[in-house]
Amino acid sequence: MQASPGEEPVIDRKARMKIPFEDLKARPVDERVKDFEPTFIQLTPEEARRAAERCIHCPDPAPCFKACLVHNNIPAAMWLIEQGDFIGAAEIYRQTSSMPEICGRVCPHEALCQGACPRDKRGEPVITGALEAFVTEYQRRHSNVEIPVGAPTGKRVAIVGSGPAGLSCAEQLVQKGHSVTIYEAAPALGGLLLYGIPNFKLPKEVVQWTIGDLERAGVSFITNTRIGESKTIDDLFKEGYQAVFVGVGTLVDAKMDVPGVDLPGVYQATEFLIRANVDPDYLPSDMGTKPEVGRRVAVIGGGDTASDCLRSALRLGAEDVTCLYRRTEAEMPGGKKDRELAREEGANYRFLTQPIRYIAGPSGRVSAVECLQCELGELDDSGRRRPIPIEDSNFTVEADTVILALGYWPDPIIGETTAGLETHKWGLIVADPDTGSTSRPGVFAGGDAVTGPDLVATAMIAGRKAAAAIDEYLSEE
Repeated sequence: MQASPGEEPVIDRKARMKIPFEDLKARPVDERVKDFEPTFIQLTPEEARRAAERCIHCPDPAPCFKACLVHNNIPAAMWLIEQGDFIGAAEIYRQTSSMPEICGRVCPHEALCQGACPRDKRGEPVITGALEAFVTEYQRRHSNVEIPVGAPTGKRVAIVGSGPAGLSCAEQLVQKGHSVTIYEAAPALGGLLLYGIPNFKLPKEVVQWTIGDLERAGVSFITNTRIGESKTIDDLFKEGYQAVFVGVGTLVDAKMDVPGVDLPGVYQATEFLIRANVDPDYLPSDMGTKPEVGRRVAVIGGGDTASDCLRSALRLGAEDVTCLYRRTEAEMPGGKKDRELAREEGANYRFLTQPIRYIAGPSGRVSAVECLQCELGELDDSGRRRPIPIEDSNFTVEADTVILALGYWPDPIIGETTAGLETHKWGLIVADPDTGSTSRPGVFAGGDAVTGPDLVATAMIAGRKAAAAIDEYLSEE
């Protein structure tokens, strides 16, 4: 927090506890389901100040600070916001986060900083995520955001993948003066941020802000280049790069080996979300059209991707959209807030349901899902109760479109084409969690390519840690 020189701010916690809660406003349901524009309405300066004034400034270390994965100094930011110093608050976030505009929108705040707020015991927390998004966007609109570039070192680093891990690693490396080139397999930059998160959750403009910062800082980008295919890690070293960071994520859809999975109308979640949400100019040539959805859509899975698919299908005109999940809602890995939004918009949920076959209609397109009823057994390796299909409990759910949102696997190609690089679990790269260093000297890795599917903030942290280790490695080389 800040006060006048030599003074400590006086916090009247009892008075602050009486300030009424104002939740972030969403656009009306009947309006927002007609487009892919952002769900929530940005705060006004007056609303932001009132929201920040509700912070009671817990004794250090504040619970929100401890719960934030990047340890943003949230209390200090709240104090500046209530004083009207929005740009100062934005700079607080930029001290510890490489992409606060993005994290302010996509982090599961209800499970992190916001959920740790003592006021959440009454269901009225300080809306920390919305305030982070507000001040960092305010800074964009009213000031400049520039990455400070260090004196040139003459060292060159290649980054493979332009998702949150790669972008964050680059943002840190250029501040040390290193020359950075990012290689991206897709036609456009952003990785998961662009292709995997719908515009109603994360506007593409916000992703472009981060990329633009890096471009102005001198980072080079090469798209349509899949490392491990047209060019290998060894080729990058031969071209003069002294270190390589691998942040390719996990965008290979998990498969479902049941009859009918290849029927027309059965989509993998990645293809469905990309085609539904991304501008055709950013798409590969084989994905240039919107996916066709019928009247009834079934989404298989229980994570955030499933929620994104449910909400996207509704925006594409589906009338009856149902999530089929083999456990109960208590075991669902996806965020509760996303499920609440999906329900508001018209999605249904059917639990303890295990699809076993996709049935074709007269046209050859999928027309129904055959399922078994399940019950829960003992805990499995994930710490959740195991779903057990009940014999002879077969039933069908009508669906002329099915979307498989079953999770993601790593792309094994880099491990297969890089000598001496240790991998495990279907291609995940083995890397030190504190440094990102791998079994191959000079090769570092982080994000979902190491951990498997995880949060944007987790990938960002991995990129920042790896950048510090790469800088040390280059200084010793």
